[in-house]
Amino acid sequence: MVDIVEVKTKKQQREFLDFPLDMYKDNPYFVPPLYGDEKKIFSKNYVYNDTCEHVYFNAYRDGKMVGRISGILQKSSNEIRNEKRVRFTRFDSIDDQEVASALFKAVEDWARSKGMDTVCGPLGFSDLEREGLLIEGFDQLSTFEEQYNAEYYGRLIENCGYAKEVDWLESKIYRPVEPDESFAKMSDFIMKRYNLRFGEAKNVNDFINRYGDDFFKLLDEGYSHLYGTVPFTKGMKDMMIANFKLVIDLKYVGVILDEQGKLVALGLCFPSMSKAIQKSRGHLTPAALVRLLKAIKRPTILDLGLICVSHEYMNRGVGSVITAELYRMLQDDRIEYAETNLNLEDNHAIQNQWKRFKAVNHKRRRSYVKKLED
Repeated sequence: MVDIVEVKTKKQQREFLDFPLDMYKDNPYFVPPLYGDEKKIFSKNYVYNDTCEHVYFNAYRDGKMVGRISGILQKSSNEIRNEKRVRFTRFDSIDDQEVASALFKAVEDWARSKGMDTVCGPLGFSDLEREGLLIEGFDQLSTFEEQYNAEYYGRLIENCGYAKEVDWLESKIYRPVEPDESFAKMSDFIMKRYNLRFGEAKNVNDFINRYGDDFFKLLDEGYSHLYGTVPFTKGMKDMMIANFKLVIDLKYVGVILDEQGKLVALGLCFPSMSKAIQKSRGHLTPAALVRLLKAIKRPTILDLGLICVSHEYMNRGVGSVITAELYRMLQDDRIEYAETNLNLEDNHAIQNQWKRFKAVNHKRRRSYVKKLED
């Protein structure tokens, strides 16, 4: 028999947070989130509390924890899209259909109690969180931005009545075998044609002061049509800035301005933190901090964080300038490759950008959906 318990106590919270860490402790591809950041989901002042309701469930059998799941009522997303949805996230389970079915029933019952008619996911509070279920690429190292899961998760979810809604593709991007001057030539042509220039900054704080406001406006504009995105709140902005300060290196940032100094495009890469935090279960121990600082200063892998072009310049080839900047970054002999992270499979513009590189599509993720019966 499976017992489903809504997470209320500190002990239950620790069990919720620790379950995937224990489950994947010997898995070489699993990368934990930062434990301190993940704990904040239970805080009364959590950044998403103003736009979301959320619930957490643990599953036990004979007193032993065997699974977990969370449900999120993302009010902003529902209002924008005129939907009545609850998102599921942080689903982890042993390979047991009874456990999975009980967990999903708990979320679905909670969704009905809130007047909702659909459950979808895995999706977090926003697209700043980990999203999508891994369905291909189980032998590939996760990026820090991703959640790893075992291959059987898809079967468990589909057996609960869920079907594919969207897929994301992920690729490793290598520099072309032979030097390609066409990247720089195309970039120079586009920049001169539209009187664009690269933005500069002395340091990370200067970058945030100069471009912070326009940065978030551009992201809201450029990402508004994408699956599962929500507008940035002040709390989300502050959280993102704090995270940027920890890992960003301006040599892996490209900012493009128009004649008036308005931000029209950006591309951000982050040094991969995956291997640096694997051993510490996501805790920032002194040893983990040393590994993290080393990874930031001397990266061998880059994670593509954000690429965005304003609607005004979307069809003017400005994306080629961002592509040229990535090509420049990959010329560093220390860099083995860049990880694209999640690109929607029908986002043909971004998929076409990678065709100019040596690209290997190595992962696929999926978001599922289920219409609830009355």
